[in-house]
Amino acid sequence: MWDYVIVGGGSAGCVLAGRLSENPAKRVLLIEAGRDVPPGQEGSAIRDMYPGRAAFDPRNHWSGLMVTTRPFQDNAGPAQRRLYEQPKLIGGGSSINGQIANRGTPDDYDEWARLGAAGWNWDAVLPYFRKLERDLDFAGPQHGSDGPIPVHRIPRGKWPGLSLAAEKALGELGFDGIEDQNGVYTDGHFPVTLSNDGKDRVSAAMAYLGTDARRRPNLEIMADAHVLSVAFDGTRSTGVTVRKGQADTLIPAANVIVAAGTLHSPALLMRSGVGPALALRRLGIDVVADLPGVGENLQEHPGISLSAFIRPGMRLGDTTRRHIHLAMRYSSGHPGGSPSDMFMMFAAKSAWHPLGRKIATAISWINKVHSTGRVELVSGDPAAEPTATFNFLRDERDLERLSDAVGLMGRIFASRSMAPAIDHVGPSSYSGFAKSLGRQTLRNYLLTAPAALAIDALPPLRKQFFRTMVSGNVSLGDLLADRDALRTYVRDHAFPQWHACGTCRMGAADDIGAVVDPSTGRVHGVDGLFVADASIMPTAPRANLNIPVIMLAERMSDLIRQV
Repeated sequence: MWDYVIVGGGSAGCVLAGRLSENPAKRVLLIEAGRDVPPGQEGSAIRDMYPGRAAFDPRNHWSGLMVTTRPFQDNAGPAQRRLYEQPKLIGGGSSINGQIANRGTPDDYDEWARLGAAGWNWDAVLPYFRKLERDLDFAGPQHGSDGPIPVHRIPRGKWPGLSLAAEKALGELGFDGIEDQNGVYTDGHFPVTLSNDGKDRVSAAMAYLGTDARRRPNLEIMADAHVLSVAFDGTRSTGVTVRKGQADTLIPAANVIVAAGTLHSPALLMRSGVGPALALRRLGIDVVADLPGVGENLQEHPGISLSAFIRPGMRLGDTTRRHIHLAMRYSSGHPGGSPSDMFMMFAAKSAWHPLGRKIATAISWINKVHSTGRVELVSGDPAAEPTATFNFLRDERDLERLSDAVGLMGRIFASRSMAPAIDHVGPSSYSGFAKSLGRQTLRNYLLTAPAALAIDALPPLRKQFFRTMVSGNVSLGDLLADRDALRTYVRDHAFPQWHACGTCRMGAADDIGAVVDPSTGRVHGVDGLFVADASIMPTAPRANLNIPVIMLAERMSDLIRQV
């Protein structure tokens, strides 16, 4: 029997497997539905500091995971459903994401504690942020120096003219500069902190499941294996049922740790009989524990973007593979808002192909959302994907703040400092034709190369291209002149940042919406079953979630060892 079976080889699962197997007396099995990429076999796309190649490779995603982003009352049917790309390989999101090492702010974790996640305030989590990182630029009490994840910032000497102009524009508009986003937690713009060593990506799999860890005789990694359900004897978990190939196998375990991600973790619990009893009975699932909070409280960071033509001489050259160098936290000032409730970043190229290299994009998202959604099962079939409704912008405060973000990005692009760098500013969308070009193929290169040449050589064609192909015949000026039109556009085009969290949130046992005990990671009402991934976050931190997830798994590893 295994002492620990960990379901999901994403960022959290890699940390848990690496840390729990440090005790040679404990047998640890890590199960990943996707493929393994052992040390030295990751391939150039995964190792690349530029994430676009790995992020758009369909081998790295779950297929058929469909979601809706519009508010509940606006969901008119299947036409509004969209694919939500979730990683399916060892390392999870850390193997394909943008490598942005953002902690959030101390307020995020103090809020967790106030909402019932006792022991997860800033003072409690800071040691684990320090434990995971090896900061190559800054030292002191806020930073780690010997952790497995290297952290650094691209020096300004390697920034293209576009990024330098954007930084100057933010200063021109009165925004303060911060050198260290993970050491100073006020509003301001800063060089983006990255989770790589300046040459290659360092995923959680690389950092926590390297060659030495994989040599441990008490650790096994089972890839290409789909966990269908958790087995129970009464209210005690006894193992998991796994489908590998055509065979289903029951694997016994003293403890099961679910780290399958914000959409799949609640789905696995519900398929196993842990969740809202009425909904489970409707699907013919026997109820082990009635926990109404399973699948609820789904949160994300909805965003909106503007794009522009980058003038020659201002484009990203060969000084760095990174395309995003500059970002900013800022406060909306809206009633019901909070400090640093908004985030913005600037991309000096918008895609890998020749056309993307000539398009700059600014993205703003809501750092602290009010709207929440849910994850639900659509079938009792253990192999069926769940569905999720993100419910973006249902709360008026979210809609107003994201609408205002369009105006702010417009002012930045229209600033005196940006004039030498860009032209043809307009709204843009991560969908349709632009999204289809994201995969690195010869076909997509051949489609984009002639257009890239043409927009440089023919200014009238360039103007028409940006109006129709980038902005979909929507004028930024028209949007900013008509608040109703702007709100409609934002509601229709808000897109996720792949920062989903909250669907198995931590909280006290007497909190009807809580799923996980914050002091142990154990699921309320059952024994031997734990959850440790972004799904247990009570609220979305003001951050890209990968580094907070690694912190969370580091801390949960210590807590689980003590159970």
